[in-house]
Amino acid sequence: MKTILIVDDEPKLREVVSSYLKKDGFLTLEASNGKDALHYISTKTVDLVVLDLMLPDMSGEEICETIRRQFSVPILMLTAKISEEDRIKGLSIGADDYMIKPFSPRELVLRVKTILRRSGEGELLAEQITYNDGELKIASDKQEVFVKGQLVNLTPNEFKLLITFARHPNRIFSRDELIEKILGFDYEGGTRTIDQHVKNLRHKIENNPKAPKYIVTVFAMGYKFTGGGSHV
Repeated sequence: MKTILIVDDEPKLREVVSSYLKKDGFLTLEASNGKDALHYISTKTVDLVVLDLMLPDMSGEEICETIRRQFSVPILMLTAKISEEDRIKGLSIGADDYMIKPFSPRELVLRVKTILRRSGEGELLAEQITYNDGELKIASDKQEVFVKGQLVNLTPNEFKLLITFARHPNRIFSRDELIEKILGFDYEGGTRTIDQHVKNLRHKIENNPKAPKYIVTVFAMGYKFTGGGSHV
């Protein structure tokens, strides 16, 4: 069973969300503040975090950034903020999806299932692929990525994006194609979301994100992955 951590300072909301998730076969943990949430993340097996942005001891953004420095667990943010800029900011610090309050608990369960399904799909045919004499290594069997021998902490969406590119080197992907592959055909956000994920991924795997050698922008068309890899 997958375990979902619900982080919100509203007891009623946690109760309702937990109830719906349990009906669909999930285990749940509940935290009313950031300190307890980070404790659970560090000491329990958590498969996804439902994270409110407004908490009494620290902001959801701060918690998200703290989690991302150590863990790749998917994060679904809850917020009353509705602007595209707010959503882009959340994605830029590592959130995998956004839901705006008030929301349908049934839709939240569907979003959780979708995120978990996406995060589990990122597999290559080869167990490992290396690029540039081992500078970049994708260990598909362990869902790990190494740059110059150092483990890089990617979010589930970033890993899925990298795997999608690596499966089809030199193929040009439009932003709409990447949205469907990474975020799902029913995703309602704009293409800037993909641009932000690409930007985040470049910062983690490229020597110079402003002059990338792996994930290259193709003007007016989208992105492609370059650099021949060796399979193991």
